[in-house]
Amino acid sequence: MKIFIIILVALAATFIVFQLYISYNTNSVESQPYEVLEDKGEFEIRFYPSVNIAQITSNSKSYDAMSSKGFGKLAGYIFGGNDKEEKIAMTSPVQVDVNDSLSTMSFVMPAAYDSKELPTPKDGSVKILKTDDEYVAALSFGGFANDKTIKENSDKLAKLLKENELVPRGNFRYLGYNPPFQLLGRKSEIVVKVDLVR
Repeated sequence: MKIFIIILVALAATFIVFQLYISYNTNSVESQPYEVLEDKGEFEIRFYPSVNIAQITSNSKSYDAMSSKGFGKLAGYIFGGNDKEEKIAMTSPVQVDVNDSLSTMSFVMPAAYDSKELPTPKDGSVKILKTDDEYVAALSFGGFANDKTIKENSDKLAKLLKENELVPRGNFRYLGYNPPFQLLGRKSEIVVKVDLVR
């Protein structure tokens, strides 16, 4: 019995150390830059400057289907699946836009790369694009994301925008900041474009 308890404590300690290590590494990953313009308490108004992204499109109508199809293709590109066989650092967040027309998943490219310096994907379904500057409303939530939690938080943000007399433009998008094996300290966000009079 004593040996069992020792083994159990050792496994628990290993798990905690592993999760802390993952959390530390996640926090050290380059994140897409933005400026918080207004803190509304439950959500923020942010400005995102233009960035380069690698993106795939799909007819998928769910987050799970989009993730299984898209992540591998985009990861393949940054892990060397390009004309230079160059490894590109992972950044956060992964952006997912699931809607009734054409869904997308995107990786933000590191800021050190100019759009002309990025290698060409070997997989023709991966496109390198430059986003426009945008103003968004952003709502953060924890835990694991799925279609249910994404819809719940999208609906919550839509309600908050209506209460604050702000009009959403386009689709609500999901931003994921953590690898799937990270259990502690997970961060997710829902964002949507808004029009601001400045």
